[in-house]
Amino acid sequence: MGTLGRVILLQGLVKRQADSAATAAPADERFDLRVSWPLLFVHASVVSVFFTGWSPVALAVAGGLFVARAFGLTAGYHRYFAHRSFRTSRAFQFALAWLGASAAQLGPLWWASHHRLHHLHSDTEHDVHSPRRGLWWAHMGWLLCRRYSATDLAAIQDFARFPELRFLDRCPWPPPLTLVLALFALGGLPFVAWGFCVSTVVLYHVTFAVNSLGHRFGGQRYESGDASRNNLWIALATLGDGWHNNHHRFPRAARHGYGRRELDLTWLGLRGLAALGLVWDLRPPPAGALVAPPR
Repeated sequence: MGTLGRVILLQGLVKRQADSAATAAPADERFDLRVSWPLLFVHASVVSVFFTGWSPVALAVAGGLFVARAFGLTAGYHRYFAHRSFRTSRAFQFALAWLGASAAQLGPLWWASHHRLHHLHSDTEHDVHSPRRGLWWAHMGWLLCRRYSATDLAAIQDFARFPELRFLDRCPWPPPLTLVLALFALGGLPFVAWGFCVSTVVLYHVTFAVNSLGHRFGGQRYESGDASRNNLWIALATLGDGWHNNHHRFPRAARHGYGRRELDLTWLGLRGLAALGLVWDLRPPPAGALVAPPR
């Protein structure tokens, strides 16, 4: 290769390196093991089922805890803390926070503050977890970096005034650890493996799917200004949170599924709690929304 060829090759290498540096993620958006290890550890813990075996009772415990903690996330973290879709007492507010935190998705203030920012900037460059940056980023990548590991208290000032919620935000591990200890006491390692490890990882991914797949696959009943979709399968897995386009159009509504074919188990659960007097002032969607045809 002649001198001119080497110069051209060198210029090409320099240009590619410069382009790569320009498009590289900021340092605080790169994988950070110090932030990621709890999430990765829970995923790795699923291999424990190969050593503990299984039983119908262990599977039933896993299913029951999946549904209960999913409700803690959908009714508590999402519809109550993020959107104030209903009212409740301070005691039951803490019960919802504890139940949601037992799903090992950090504290209610962290979860709700980031979700509020997602709605504020949905599917723009400022969205915390938009699929515009890739399905992996929206699904899980944003959780593995340092940038979003802190709670934006400015976005959740209404609930940050409660010291018990700030405690759960600073120290979110007592609820899942208490659950693990209770499972071990009741059924030993098989209960822990299935009731906590497996059900937690499955719950992670159905929750994350709302952020990723719920902005890519499904129908749009409303022009919501973003890419949110209604997806039956995600709705079934998340107790109703998969009616995501409905939710983005009317985010304060406690009900997300609008038609008879849009099953919303969280809404039914909230109505049951309202009948018991534990929650009240459930915010309904506008009357016209319930008859708007899907598209």
